[in-house]
Formats: sequence, C-alpha cells, structure tokens
Amino acid sequence: DAYDNCITVCNMENVDPLGIHTGESIVVAPSQTLSNKEYNMLRTTAINVIRHFGIVGECNIQYALNPNSEEYYIIEVNARLSRSSALASKATGYPLAYVAAKLALGIQLPDIHNSVTGKTTACFEPSLDYCVVKIPRWDLGKFHRVSTKIGSSMKSVGEVMAIGRKFEEAFQKALRMVDENNNGFDPFVKDPNDEELEKPTDKRMFVLAASIKAGYTIERLYELTKIDRWFLYKMKNIIDLYSVLETTHHMKLSHDVLLLAKQMGFSDKQIAAAVKSSELAVRIQRQESNIRPMVKQIDTVAAEWPASTNYLYLTYNGITHDVDFPGGYTMVIGSGVYRIGSSVEFDWCAVSSLRELRSLGRKTIMVNYNPETVSTDYDMSDRLYFEEISFEVVMDIY
Repeated sequence: DAYDNCITVCNMENVDPLGIHTGESIVVAPSQTLSNKEYNMLRTTAINVIRHFGIVGECNIQYALNPNSEEYYIIEVNARLSRSSALASKATGYPLAYVAAKLALGIQLPDIHNSVTGKTTACFEPSLDYCVVKIPRWDLGKFHRVSTKIGSSMKSVGEVMAIGRKFEEAFQKALRMVDENNNGFDPFVKDPNDEELEKPTDKRMFVLAASIKAGYTIERLYELTKIDRWFLYKMKNIIDLYSVLETTHHMKLSHDVLLLAKQMGFSDKQIAAAVKSSELAVRIQRQESNIRPMVKQIDTVAAEWPASTNYLYLTYNGITHDVDFPGGYTMVIGSGVYRIGSSVEFDWCAVSSLRELRSLGRKTIMVNYNPETVSTDYDMSDRLYFEEISFEVVMDIY
C-alpha cells in the first residue's frame, strides 16, 4: 500500500519445467517442491522488487529456479491484475482486485476488511489447508495443420481449477473438468511415447500415465520430462491404485479400497471402469458404505481464525462438514471451461440467472470450476461450490 505495508498472497508452482508458458502449464498452489529456505528467498526478493518499483496495488512475479542449486532468475514482473492474479485470487479466496482498487485510493492494508472472511483485515497473508490444481484446456483438435506441441507461446483457450485436500485428488478432478470424457489420470487414453514425453504436447499427461503404467522408472520419466520427482511420485500413486482396482472384482470391492480411491480423486465412473461395474452400482455401494464427500470452506485463514465464507469445495479427505444445510436453495449450474464456441457469453447467462433469482428473494447455489469467470466470484451467489459439473458431484451437492 501507499504506506509501505506489503504482504504476499499466494505462491504457485508450475508442474512443467521452464520453457513452457505459464498459461500452458499445470499450476499447483501452494508450491509443493520448494524448501523453506528457497520459499523465503523468493518471497523476500518479491517484496524487495515491488518496493524498488514503488508499486501501490497488486503485482505478481515469476521465477525460474534451478532445482539443484539456489540459482534463480526473475522471468517477469506484472504490476497488474493478470490471468495469474485471477487464479491466485480464486485459489486463496483473497479478493485481489477489490483490495487493489482500495489501495489505489490511498487506503492502507490494515484498514481494509477482507470481504471474504468478514472478520479479518486485508493485511493477513492467506494460509491454505488444501491444494489447488489448474490445468489449461486446448482445442487444438478443431484446427487442421496446427502443431500440438506446447511451448513458450500460449495456445490454450481456457483453464480449470480444482480443489482438494491431496494433490492426487485435485489433479484427477482437474483432468475431468478439462474434458468430461476424461475419467481422470487414465493410463489407457494414449500409448507410451518417449518423444511426446520429451517434447510436450497437449496430451502429455495421458502419455505420462501410460508410461508409468508400462513400468517406466521415476528417474527415467524425470530425465525425459523434467517434471519434479515429487509430482511424478504422486502420479505413480494414482496408477498403482488403478492396478489394485483392476485386480479387484466389483463384488469384492472393500470399504477401505473404495475410500482410498475416493481420497485419491477417483470418480465413481472411473472406479466402475476399472472394476468392470457401472457408475450407478459404485455410487449405491459408496452410499451404503457411508463414504460421502465433506463440504469444506475456503476461508483464507486455514480455520485458524473465525470466518464466515460461502466459498466451498468437496473432499473425501475430511471428517466433518464446515457448513450447515438449511435447504431452500436454488442451484445454478455454470458453463464450465471456456472452449472455442463456448466462452464468456454463457457465463453471463449464469450470472444473469443468479441476479434474477436473488431479486426474486431466492437463495442461490452456484456450481462452476472456471477461475476466469464472474459466476465464481464469492459475492455472486449465497453459496459457491468450486466443483466439477458431473452427475456424481451435482447429485452429491443436491
């Protein structure tokens, strides 16, 4: 702010290595592979940079960090609300644009109320008790003669954001959000292919899944992809569970295995495909075993301070609900990821529905997972579920 108060709101990490545009990358918040020393080194530099430029308002800074040393480079500094800022705002629940506008008017950070929590000031650094994964959506199949390779120029047309309590959970949710025909981190979509691992394409994640299934070692995958080993091990956890499910008969699916699969972000449909059953049968068994998702709040303070927020997600890695369910809500289903032929105009329809329902005195629920939209702003609806739009999830919320 104008009085030299400065906080860092969000730290995010690209799964893909340097050389791939951040808009083409899978992004994880908070960063998972930094040591405490590395994190604080980069945080201190960010604060020094923003002070040096004399910026009042919001600014984001991107680094390239050598994984084998503490050498780093500043790639870019954006003193504006960019697409990364929008993602940071949705990922943390911290209203960046609102606060930046107040700062431009000369108001100081401690005097601004955090309108999401309703209780704390804007001078709090958000703490996350969950994991967020953003995946881009490409529509390259709609073009002839277009290279499917991804790199330093941005080709993606939209993005999705998934929230979970484990990386595996959020990652698989996000893969389904990008395309409802995906079952998750599915090893049967593509064949293993060293060239596609080394020179990434829009389908690299599925080649990676197939390669892990085919028995590639983590070291070999690291050499080919340069994706951090931490992420590769997490992906291997998903494929290992696939193998367990495939050797399990659907009549012998135990409570523990089913719960573990749900905690790893497997959908009912995905489990059904692996155990050769149907989505409905898995759903019924799951409900009989009392395996149900818990509704958790994004409160920006990791439940360490009181917060009354309506920004929600579902997880199987929880024990209790964070909110009560009084009923009497009207649910509006969002339009999902932006793609060619379906973009912001459909989000306008969703927002108009919400506003009309509100003017009729109805309480509203919004279900959407696109961080670039107005419908996922916390003040548009009475309850915002940042969740995938599928039969399973919408019925769980209902």
